[in-house]
Amino acid sequence: MSRTLVQPVGQKRLTNVAVVRLRKHGQRFEIACFPNKVLSWRARVEKDIDEVLQSHTVYSNVSKGVLAKSKELIKAFGTDDQTKICIEILEKGELQVSGKEREAQLSSQFRDIATIVMEKTINPDTRRPYTITMIERLMHEIHFAVDPNLTSKEQALKVIKKLIEHFPIKRAPLRVRFTAPKPNFTGLMEKVAEWNATVISNDISGTQPSIVCEIEPSILHSCEERLKDVQGRVEVLSVSAHAEGGPSVEQHDNVEVPQAVPAKESDAVAEISETMQKQSISTEIQGNAQGKQQRRCKECDVLVDDKLYREHCKSGWHKHNYTRHKNGLPPLSQEECMVEMELVDSKKDLKDYDF
Repeated sequence: MSRTLVQPVGQKRLTNVAVVRLRKHGQRFEIACFPNKVLSWRARVEKDIDEVLQSHTVYSNVSKGVLAKSKELIKAFGTDDQTKICIEILEKGELQVSGKEREAQLSSQFRDIATIVMEKTINPDTRRPYTITMIERLMHEIHFAVDPNLTSKEQALKVIKKLIEHFPIKRAPLRVRFTAPKPNFTGLMEKVAEWNATVISNDISGTQPSIVCEIEPSILHSCEERLKDVQGRVEVLSVSAHAEGGPSVEQHDNVEVPQAVPAKESDAVAEISETMQKQSISTEIQGNAQGKQQRRCKECDVLVDDKLYREHCKSGWHKHNYTRHKNGLPPLSQEECMVEMELVDSKKDLKDYDF
């Protein structure tokens, strides 16, 4: 029996690494890093290069263990100092991650952006913030795609500008306190009137009278400059002022906004709504009628007429609650189910976008 000869290979193979790749002068250069350390280095949280790099070596291909040639390094970077080149690749290179990791990161960042948008915006009619579900739905409707190279706050501000163009939404005003010496308080009041600020309260007692009001976030810096004329100062009390009482889920989800969804998606939503409405009407008729046999659906926690039970089990509402029941989650009402199904469909559409 012949045995296969194992020849020695001049390659250094690495596994379970985060690869950072940089293309320069037509050549590909890679470095091997520890997982989850690259982002910490770029955020200036991790400052020890040895905690980031698995080795101070530049590769042409990390997965195959092929080292970069010194001649190529000098041509591309002007030096063959491996550590300096590693730092440059770490700063300018592209982090290679798997599809699932990238999807999880984008999904998490999308949620962070939606949260920031929710905190910084209000409905101009009710002066209350929209729900996170509503914000995410509006972001899908304007076809927003996450850019992993920008911070969540930068992208949230861009999203707000786009949403203002298409939907009844605006930036939440800042609640601030203006203070000025008593002789200059009249001049302060004139400036507040020029800024179209909404006065909440004022305190004219003491040597430093103050006024609490709400202003647009965009004029805060100009206010600070113009307050120097009256020797005044500004103090931010709340970065997002809205009506007290908290947001109402039903109120915001039922707000009529100009729809920018494609025709196919709107037709699908209409079909779901119509199906659930029929089921709701049939349930009410069954509840009022007497002498009819009814069966309880344990997944949806409702009574259904025996003749319509099979049709109910084929509905999207029942199938969705059946999946939740298997995962140990409580059942959803028809309206809640519709909103969650729309959100799931929107997330599926998000995967088709190029990031």
